Amino acid sequence: MELVDIGANLGHESFRDDLDAVLERARRAGVGQIVVTGTSVTASGRAAELAAARAGLWATAGVHPHEAAGFDEAALDALAALAARPEVVAIGECGLDYYRNYSPPEAQRRAFEAQLALAAELGMPVFLHQRDAHADFLAILDRWRARLPAAVVHCFTGDAAELDDYLARDCHIGITGWICDERRGSHLKELVGRIPPERLMIETDAPYLLPRDLSPKPAGRRNEPMHLAHIARVIAAACGRPPGLLARQTRETAQRFFGLDPNQRL
Repeated sequence: MELVDIGANLGHESFRDDLDAVLERARRAGVGQIVVTGTSVTASGRAAELAAARAGLWATAGVHPHEAAGFDEAALDALAALAARPEVVAIGECGLDYYRNYSPPEAQRRAFEAQLALAAELGMPVFLHQRDAHADFLAILDRWRARLPAAVVHCFTGDAAELDDYLARDCHIGITGWICDERRGSHLKELVGRIPPERLMIETDAPYLLPRDLSPKPAGRRNEPMHLAHIARVIAAACGRPPGLLARQTRETAQRFFGLDPNQRL
């Protein structure tokens, strides 16, 4: 299998001392390309720097809803500047998160809408986050969806109704190791087969969301892109597809969505 991880937080401090080894383990596990997630202006800059320095990496530029309280015109200008870099392939991670509410909901909504407007202006796809905010999320997305070239709801964990809402809006869906969690994610095994192959992408969200069914589990409990192969096998089984077919379909979908050069690999 050759896989694309569409969401890994490789700028996280947990990767500071061994990123090259992490990437080598990912390459040996069949991960050929990774999109590094930007979650703030600073993190987006770091993601772009990593992607510029290493083959097989790209980046997004955005402000996560947790960071929305500090979003302002200067942040928007900084994201626009980052988006001009060739290694930056989407705006985001942006959206709404009412589960944590680390930023006030109104600030989240303002930051989300501003980033959708930026993506529409630049003609770039968006990398979206939604948790416990479905109605408000859809209301804002609906104002911009027709002007956006593409949108992926990253780390989808919702129910059938939410999935149907996203598919009706021609959104792509990102599935993580949440599907491997027997406590919270088993419902995804019943839903993932409903996602059209041309709209399904896979991701680790490393260093978060280590698949619970890994055996043995890594000592530090840190998720890494190399575990995308395990997630892909779980998804393939849930979809009733051979792992190699699922790998090819999700890889080609990711490459089309983000405009990745298939010849540039880790």
